[in-house]
Amino acid sequence: MSAPKAPAKPAILSVDDDPGVSRAVVRDLRKRYGEKYRIIRAESGDQALETLREMKLRGDAVAVIVADYRMPGLSGIEFLEQAMDLYPVARRVLLTAYADTDAAIDAINVVDLDHYLLKPWDPPEEKLYPVFDALLDAWASSSHHPAEETKVIGHRWSERSSDVREFLARNQLAYRWYMSDEPEGQRLLSAAGTDELRLPVVIASNGDVLVEPTDAELADKLGLSTTLSEDFYDLVVIGGGPAGLGAALYGASEGLRTVLIERRATGGQAGQSSRIENYLGFPDGVSGAQLADRARRQATKFGAEVITARDVTGLEINGSARTVRFDDGSSVDAHSVILATGVSYRQLSAPGLDTYTGRGVYYGSAVTEAARCSEQDVYIVGGANSAGQAAVYLSRGARSVTILIRGNSLEASMSYYLIQQIEKNPKITVRTCTEVIGAEGDDHLERITLRNRATGEEDTVDAQWLFIFIGAAPLTDWLGDVVVRDGNGFVLAGPDLPSEGVTPDGWPLDRAPHHLETSVPGVFVAGDVHAESAKRVASAVGEGAMAVMFVHRYLAQQ
Repeated sequence: MSAPKAPAKPAILSVDDDPGVSRAVVRDLRKRYGEKYRIIRAESGDQALETLREMKLRGDAVAVIVADYRMPGLSGIEFLEQAMDLYPVARRVLLTAYADTDAAIDAINVVDLDHYLLKPWDPPEEKLYPVFDALLDAWASSSHHPAEETKVIGHRWSERSSDVREFLARNQLAYRWYMSDEPEGQRLLSAAGTDELRLPVVIASNGDVLVEPTDAELADKLGLSTTLSEDFYDLVVIGGGPAGLGAALYGASEGLRTVLIERRATGGQAGQSSRIENYLGFPDGVSGAQLADRARRQATKFGAEVITARDVTGLEINGSARTVRFDDGSSVDAHSVILATGVSYRQLSAPGLDTYTGRGVYYGSAVTEAARCSEQDVYIVGGANSAGQAAVYLSRGARSVTILIRGNSLEASMSYYLIQQIEKNPKITVRTCTEVIGAEGDDHLERITLRNRATGEEDTVDAQWLFIFIGAAPLTDWLGDVVVRDGNGFVLAGPDLPSEGVTPDGWPLDRAPHHLETSVPGVFVAGDVHAESAKRVASAVGEGAMAVMFVHRYLAQQ
């Protein structure tokens, strides 16, 4: 029996149409990094993309991609923009001449560029190697690449298989997907000593097998941080969306011992957005995953701990300590807490939809499932920005995208820039005054029934893909009566707290609550879970930062 094949070394890919420059880049990189990395060369953007696709199928890791700015066909920027979809955590470098530095700086936003490198770079010991040393160190220290060889075997129409893929994708843990009813999937199941009665099965890079794993088991096995390093912190941030990441970043950067607790994946709902185009500083847009990854790395750089796949179940007030309890019975204490748990999409109530959740019906998940929608008809329910962003993204590969809204137009709930994009996109249709009233199929969704709310007319259409982005349900049931919430479960704070005088009922301090402080001193709220919040990424980040300012004021008064 032959020995198992050793996993391929991570790759550094160089793309340049000038053979002389291409050889020089590869020569210098191989001299310094050849022992630990494969140095791969391509002479066009198209050739490089084909190489990346093949490597992705094999489960190979790519650490750095370096591309020349001026190339015929695909320019360096255009190539890197497409390469991001294949290897989102690979570090990206643009080779440029001095005359093109302005364009290179612009590319920082377009392709989330990590560095631009001026030609020539002689001597490499001063101008090339320090750049690549830093990039490779950053890549090697990230929590993403240990899962490069992870294999997931599941059923095409399994809700839990879909959930596992989404968990891995949202945490930017690379994996390779195998259908349980195809030969390669069956071979892997046999090698793992299991069968397709219990799916999904996850095979880690070291060969360990997880059968029907929980998110916590996946996180532990695949290298995510799940254990707190201390018993007491200055600040515990609950929730890893834009507000929570903003709070963790500013808390840690200002000297507070800070830990962020996230139940699933950093980024929240925004992390599932294919392209956010109205966020300050990114004129050409940024994907939610990229924004979340950059924010997480920035927060950890300043010393914040980020803990994933831990479910918070309770908050207690124990003297000056604020105690956060977890579902496994453990707890952590802190001087202060910021609630940034965000919201979840409301469930759409119609006969059959629950049956097909994860089997053609998805709440969010557009980025994760997009590849499977190629050349098919897709339906989206919802009229807010998340629905619009999903429609634009899915239209790249789908045959058609139909947005279903109950109202008369998108203008009441969607940003103007998205409405314009949708109107100009020939693949996207908007059906107003329309609701889904039923779903049918065998082992997966096959048809949906629609009703016109104005005329009462009903029609049934073929549909294997239905993405739902409706409403916002706050994730606050676990708080019980500890802090005051409104009738919909959103957390009240500051001047919005009910009171008969200057301070709310039961408020123990002489001063009034700070602007983002809840009915409990030292417990603050930020982002979408805050009552009457703007439900925009920028405002959530701003509230996260502002909440830290009030934390400092609170701590100074203790």
